[in-house]
Amino acid sequence: MKILSKAIKLLSVVAIFGALNAAAFSEGKDYAVLEKPLNVGENTLVKVFSYACQYCYKFDKSVTPKIVKELEDMKFMPFHLGTKGSYGETASSVLAALLTKDQMNGVDIFSDNSSFKKAKMAYYKAVHEKGEQWMSKDGRRDKAAFIKTGLDAAGVSLSEYEAILNMPRTQALLLLWNEGYNAAKIFGVPAFVVNGKYVINAAAVTSIKDLEKLIRELQSK
Repeated sequence: MKILSKAIKLLSVVAIFGALNAAAFSEGKDYAVLEKPLNVGENTLVKVFSYACQYCYKFDKSVTPKIVKELEDMKFMPFHLGTKGSYGETASSVLAALLTKDQMNGVDIFSDNSSFKKAKMAYYKAVHEKGEQWMSKDGRRDKAAFIKTGLDAAGVSLSEYEAILNMPRTQALLLLWNEGYNAAKIFGVPAFVVNGKYVINAAAVTSIKDLEKLIRELQSK
């Protein structure tokens, strides 16, 4: 009887633990469901980010590369948010063109050879480490100087950039990125979106392991 009693207690503990584990992540707290999904399909992980977001910078330095490495079966897609920052739309244009360049050349965007990565990190560092604002001598925003910062870091000429920017595939990418606003407005940025449907609350995630676990849970929905 004692053995049976212990077995029942053990099973009860396992059942309770399993129930708690299954309920570890909840809608509204850890993630939200988009009313209008992103046009990206299944087995995708989107990261909506902004060059003007310090937390996006922190994530891209330490979290994003690690989590993507753990999720090799999923397609990773960066979406720059054009509505944030003084040069948001311009940053989107530069980064979309350089992402297209990487894709055409078969360069991984996490590689040190990535034009997209070089420009993105240059913008991050300029804003969050140097306080750069790209203002002209008369106190106006200097869009040309902003573009130059990204292109110089990537080793891309202005003429090459303009040619790639005008490509249909780059313009299509920019249109797709516009959808990222609906995800970013829920919890802010960075915003990870699983399968185009589920937006993760990055502020509620305490570790890379928990982030991976939540992504896997949402991937299976």
